[in-house]
Amino acid sequence: MNTSRFFKSKKQGSSAILLALLLVMSFLSQARAQGPDDVVTTDVSLVQLNIGVVDARGYAITSLSRNDFAVFEDGVKQPILNFEPTDTPFSLVLLLDMSGSTTSFRPQLKQAASRFLDALGPQDRVAVIQFNAKIKNLSGFTMNRGKSAYAIQLAEGAGETHLYEALLYSLRELAKEEKRRRAIVVLTDGLDTSMRNADRASASRAQTDAEAVAAIDPKASAALNSVLNAADRQGVTVYPLALPSGDPKRLPLPDPVITGIYSAARARLQNLADRTGGRLNEIQRLDQMARLYVEVAANLRTLYTVGYKPLTERRRDGKWHEIRVEVTQPELTARTKPGYFAR
Repeated sequence: MNTSRFFKSKKQGSSAILLALLLVMSFLSQARAQGPDDVVTTDVSLVQLNIGVVDARGYAITSLSRNDFAVFEDGVKQPILNFEPTDTPFSLVLLLDMSGSTTSFRPQLKQAASRFLDALGPQDRVAVIQFNAKIKNLSGFTMNRGKSAYAIQLAEGAGETHLYEALLYSLRELAKEEKRRRAIVVLTDGLDTSMRNADRASASRAQTDAEAVAAIDPKASAALNSVLNAADRQGVTVYPLALPSGDPKRLPLPDPVITGIYSAARARLQNLADRTGGRLNEIQRLDQMARLYVEVAANLRTLYTVGYKPLTERRRDGKWHEIRVEVTQPELTARTKPGYFAR
């Protein structure tokens, strides 16, 4: 046997194996380094609903079971596949507006956000994300309240408001929290910079406030609808906390175009809450922030989650499908999102 040829062949074989291992490691490294624009797939055929139930006096009812609910889509009763009681933990994104409009009250903002953490359930997982012209994940999902509180204190910045990019980023992060209930709590004035520019162009010829408001269709926004569609697919509920700086009724120097822009921004926040089954909380005074954060946390702890697959298989035809939830006890009222577009 030619020993030199043997060792040469063995060396070449080892080199080939090493090269293959390096290629695999490179691929895995690239997979781990995926950016925020990467797509996370979800089971789009499963419709998930976060449902609140109240009695005639408006008090939350938290002791119901799967058999107490009936879900209808387009008038047809649907079989409930998944049911989560009110004490099931959430994965939450705490989304903080760090644009120029919030610089004057950062201490109050951070204190209020920290109060929110204190009001959550012990098993809830929280991620803290800030946004202005850029989006920054300050803390990944964790049950460590000290870590989340520290992340809130790190939040800083100024400049533009890229609200809907931040919402899409938050939804992508939530998609990784599989088999958990999910929600976003966002503090903002709602004045997304790119939408503001588009709205200004739409209302540029308006002579009166009414004309300016009529010239802008808030629901026609592609960015808003992208957020709504993603939230629909994941069953994410969004709770906007609307800052007084974005209130169209409080403009210091109103003119028709500015009134139209601010009215459209507030209408989009309302639509975001309504379509996802959340609630728009309008902050009238800055000292209300902490209380409203606590109220949102308390509301989350009264929600049931129900999942079903529509009996009729359908393509993503873009059509609207109405949802209605009934409770077996007639004196109780259920509240959830009104439906979804099959996209």
